[in-house]
Order: sequence, then C-alpha cells, then structure tokens
Amino acid sequence: MRCLRQLVWIAIVTLVLVGLSATAIATSHKLVLTGSSTIAPLAVELGRRFESLHPSVRVDVQTGGSSRGISDTRKGITDIGMVSRAMKSDEQDLQAFTIALDGVGIIVHASNPITNLTRQQIIDIYTGKITNWQEVGGKDARITVVNKAEGRSTLELFLSHFELKNSAIKPHIVIGDNQQGIKTVTGNPHAIGYVSIGAAEYDAQHNMPIKLLPLDGIVASVASVRNGTYPLSRELNLVTRKTPKELTKQFIKFARTEQVHDLVEAQYFVPISID
Repeated sequence: MRCLRQLVWIAIVTLVLVGLSATAIATSHKLVLTGSSTIAPLAVELGRRFESLHPSVRVDVQTGGSSRGISDTRKGITDIGMVSRAMKSDEQDLQAFTIALDGVGIIVHASNPITNLTRQQIIDIYTGKITNWQEVGGKDARITVVNKAEGRSTLELFLSHFELKNSAIKPHIVIGDNQQGIKTVTGNPHAIGYVSIGAAEYDAQHNMPIKLLPLDGIVASVASVRNGTYPLSRELNLVTRKTPKELTKQFIKFARTEQVHDLVEAQYFVPISID
C-alpha cells in the first residue's frame, strides 16, 4: 500500500512539473522585429493587438533603419526585418511581405513662407549651391540642410529620385529616424529635411509646426500616395530569411489583414488589400 502511495505521489509530481514546463513554454513565445523607424510605430501597434489575441506572445520592436532589418534577418538574429522600401535585386534571398504604402516628402517649418520648390532648387539646396532662403523667394536666412544617415531607406529613395550621390550632399545636420528629422525642423525655422509622409502628416495635424512641400508639382499627402500620383512612394515591408513558419507566419498574415487597417490608417499610411 505504501509503495502504491509513493507511485501515485511520483505520478502527481511528474504531472505538475510537466504542467509547469508546458506553461513556461506557452508564455515564452517572443517575436523580435528590427529595422525601419518608419514602420516601427505601426509594428508596435500591430504587436499590441496581436498580443491581445495571443496572451502568451510578446512582440519586441527595435529600430535602426532598413539596412539593420536586412542585416539582422540575414544573420538570423531577428524573426522579422522591417524595410521601408522595395527589395533590391541582390536581396532575393529574403521573402518580403508588403503591409502598407507610404511616401517620402520634403518638410520645412510651418512659418517658412516657401510653398513650393522645383526639383532643381531642391538639388541645389542639398548640394550647397543655394544656401539662403532668399534665393528661392523666402526670407533672408541661411538654410539649414538636414540629411538622413547611411542605412536609412528614406535616404536611398531621396538620392535615387533626385539622381544624387550621398557624397554630393552638403548637410549641416545628419539625423536617424523620422522623429529626429521632424523635431529638428520644428526647432529650426530655417531648416529643410525629408521624412515619411505618414509621419509628417500625422505630426502636422497634431500641432507640430511643420509643412510638407509638393514634389514635382504633386501635393505630398497620404491621399496622393493612395491614388498613385505621388512620385516618391514606397512599400512598407516585413521580411524574413525564408518562408515564415508558425508564429512568424501567423503575425505576418495578421499584419496584412483588413482587421488592422484601422491601425495602418491611424499611422497615416495607406492600407493594402491582400487577396
């Protein structure tokens, strides 16, 4: 009888330990996303909603630029990379999943009387040929040129559109993410920069003293990105090293469904429909 009790006790302890182990496993699911600072705020909101549907999952979002998203994904140190541009020809080893559309826009301080710059004027400002706002119809004030740091997709798209090399740019300030760019321009009435249209339009409509300038005669807005007329639009992508499986696949599928369109629009991006 005593032997039987011991066996029952051992069985109970074993079941408890197995249960605890299973619980630990169930609460240890974690997804890590790294890369684009443009996508990061949206990814945080997607993560929160995903966590609410899957309480055992934690979503960790880290920035660092699209180049970090590509590099971390290739090295296998992140589950999902965030890349705010189309994939390049030498990145075919990665799988890309578009979750929204955005654009890159030129911003100045809201008090700046300039309402439009030609393509050539923007090029001349960024290459140091035009150094005073008075030269383009503005106030007599030295222009503060704000450029993006290497590894940022916004920089790559800006250089590509204006057919420039980064070595030709003559910046006074080099910034990383969109918020740094917006804060720099809001703090300097004579600055000019370029950032995510979604981020700029969101902050402009939330009382930040900035304004977006038209590009090639097209209004820089979420609406012009949506209707396909804005010339400097881009994909916002989640990327993986190979075909995603299990939790990663589930999150990416969730991020591309209509049930998160409200989150995409809240970040002033353009949702996409996936068949």
